[in-house]
Amino acid sequence: MAAVGKVTIGFSKPYIAKYTVSQGVITYTDCQKLARGVSVAASPESSDNNNFYADNIVAETDSGAFTGGTVTYTVDGLLQDAEKLIQGLPAVDADGFLNYDDDQATPYLGTGFIIETMSDGVRYWTPVVFTKVIAGQIETNAETEGESIDWQTQEIPFTLFKDDSAKHCWKRVGGEMASEAEAEAALIAALS
Repeated sequence: MAAVGKVTIGFSKPYIAKYTVSQGVITYTDCQKLARGVSVAASPESSDNNNFYADNIVAETDSGAFTGGTVTYTVDGLLQDAEKLIQGLPAVDADGFLNYDDDQATPYLGTGFIIETMSDGVRYWTPVVFTKVIAGQIETNAETEGESIDWQTQEIPFTLFKDDSAKHCWKRVGGEMASEAEAEAALIAALS
């Protein structure tokens, strides 16, 4: 990448996978596309810096560390299998309905997507993975069709956590790749 910096110009391919851990080994299963991506907003939070004062000045500082946060996808509409997975819903009824009821058991997940950037006229695609998240309840909003199409999207909120690895990772960022397909393959591999 050129030393001129880079700008983000795109977001695509949000994926999810079921997260499990056994004796410190993290495993992802059931990796699948969430929906078509419109936008993503990640808001990590950290603790405050811890300052030590001596001689009336800050003599030492222990910087803040990641404590949690949120990531919210805006998508064109959840795929039914993805909705079932992220909301922890039992099997689809014979009549085709998903039941939000006492059997709902929201699981921990891993999630990721691709960021497209440009630097000095060259495009790059980078996979980004949040290692452990849990989905919030999904709102349902819709408007009637008018004279023209009002494109309607859906927001999917997730809470960010540190994973259960020895170093408590919470985010992984892949290399800058030459194509979206290459970045998608790396993303799927990271969540499989």
